[in-house]
Amino acid sequence: MAVMLIVVALLSGAGVFFGVQYLNKMRKYDAENEAQTILDRAKQDAENYRREAELELKEASIKQKEEIESEKRAIRQAQAEKERQLDKRQIVLDQQGDELRKHERSVQDTRKTLSKKIEEQGRLADELREKIAAQEKALYEVLNLTKEEASRRLLEKLDKELTEEEGAIILRHEKEVNERCESTARKIILLALQRYAAAHTAEATTSTVDIPNDEMKGRVIGREGRNIRAFEKITGVDVIIDDTPGVVIVSAFDAIRREAARLTLTRLIADGRIHPSRIEEIYDQTTRDIQAFVQRVGEEACQEAEVARPHERVVNFLGRLYFRTSYSQNVLRHSIEVAFLSGAIAAEMGLNERLARRCGLLHDLGKAADHELEGGHPKIGADILKRYGEPLEVVQAALKHHEDPRLADPYTLIVAAADACSASRPGARRETLEHYVKRMEELEKIAMEFPFVEQAFAVQAGREMRVIVNSQLTTDESAAKTCRDIVKELTARLQFPGEIKVTVIRETRATDIAK
Repeated sequence: MAVMLIVVALLSGAGVFFGVQYLNKMRKYDAENEAQTILDRAKQDAENYRREAELELKEASIKQKEEIESEKRAIRQAQAEKERQLDKRQIVLDQQGDELRKHERSVQDTRKTLSKKIEEQGRLADELREKIAAQEKALYEVLNLTKEEASRRLLEKLDKELTEEEGAIILRHEKEVNERCESTARKIILLALQRYAAAHTAEATTSTVDIPNDEMKGRVIGREGRNIRAFEKITGVDVIIDDTPGVVIVSAFDAIRREAARLTLTRLIADGRIHPSRIEEIYDQTTRDIQAFVQRVGEEACQEAEVARPHERVVNFLGRLYFRTSYSQNVLRHSIEVAFLSGAIAAEMGLNERLARRCGLLHDLGKAADHELEGGHPKIGADILKRYGEPLEVVQAALKHHEDPRLADPYTLIVAAADACSASRPGARRETLEHYVKRMEELEKIAMEFPFVEQAFAVQAGREMRVIVNSQLTTDESAAKTCRDIVKELTARLQFPGEIKVTVIRETRATDIAK
C-alpha cells in the first residue's frame, strides 16, 4: 500500500512537473507570437511612414519642378518679346535709312539735272546770238537789203527755227514735270506713312473651342448624336469632334456665323446644360450679342477714323469687316489705316481731308457682303453706299480703287495709293508657316551647294545668311568670291522681299595644351 502511494505521488509529481513545463512552453510560444506580431506591425508602420515620406518628397519635387518650368517659360517669353521689339526697331531703322538714302540720291540727281540744263541754256543762247549776228551780216553784205527787209526775213527764219525749238522745249518740260510730279507724289506718300506708323499683327480667325475633358465631348454629341445634330441645324455650321484632346472644331464659311456658333458652344460648355432647347436659347442670345458687338465695332471704327457717322446699315456692314480677313490681314484694321493714309495724302495735296478719310474707310465695305451677293466686292460696296446716300466720291472710290487710275477722280487715286501702301507694308500680310520654313531651308540649301562650305545658317527671318567655310581649304580672297557667288545664286534662283545680307566666315583656330 505504501509503495502504491509512493508511486502515485511520484506520478502526480511527474504530471505536475510536465504540466508546468507545458504551460511554460505555451506561454513562451504565445509571447513569441505576440512579439512577432508587434514586430510585423512595427515593420508595416515603418513601411507606411516610408511610403508617405517618399510621396511627400515626390510631391515637393514635382511642385518645385513646376515652379522652375513656370519661371523658365516666363523668362523665355520675356526674351522672345524683347527679340520681337528689337526686330521691329531694326526694321524701322532700315526703312528710315533707305528713305534717307533715296532722298539724298534724288537731291543729287536734281542738282546734276539743273546744272546740265543751265549749261545747255547758256550754250543755246550763245549759239543763237552768233547765228543772229552772222545772218544780219550776210543780209547786209550780200543782198544789200534795207534794214526793214532784212529784219522781216530774219524774223521769218527765226520764227521757223523757234517753232521747231518750241516743240523740243515742250517735250523736255513735260518730262521734267512728270519727274517732278512723281517725286512729289512719292514724298507725299512717304510723309503720310510716317505720320501713321501703325503696328501690324497678322490675324487669322480661329474656330476651336476648348473643353475641360473628353467626357464633355460625349455630352456635346448627346444620346445618338441628338445634341450635335440640333446644334448644327440651329447654328448652320459643321462641328468636328475627333481624337484631338481638349478641342472641338467649328467650321463654316460665314465668319460671323462661325463666331456665333463658337461663342454658343463655349457658353453651353460653361453652363453644363446641353440639350436642343437650351442650344436654341443660348444661340438666340449669342446672335443678339454679336449683332450688338458688330454695331459697336462699326461705330468705334468711325470714331477712330474721325469720320461722320454714316447710315446705320453702313455702320453694321463696317462692323462685320471685323470678322473678315484678306491674306490674313484684318479688313477692318486695313480700312481704318487706309482712311488715315488717305486723309494725310489729301491734306498734303490741299484736298478735302474728311472726304478722303470717308472714302478710305468705306472703300472695302463690299467685302462684308461679297459671300451673300453676286459680283466682286467693289461693285457690291458701291451699290450699298449709293443705296444709303453716300457722296459720289465715296461710291466711286469703292467701285474703282482696283481699276486703271488714269480714269478715276483724285479721291479714288488717293484711296488706291493708300490701299496699296497698307497691303504691302511689312507685317501686314502673313506668309504661311510652311512657306516660311521652305524659304529658310532653300536659303541654307543653296549656300551648302558651294565647295568648302561647312555650315550655313539663315537668321533674322531669312534677311541674313551666315556661311562658315573651311579655313584650311580657302583663303580670304576665295571666301570673298564665295560670298559674291552665293549672292548671285540667291538673286537668280529665289524671289524674296527686301534684301538678304550674306556673311562668309573663315575662322582660324590655334590650339595648344599647357602641361
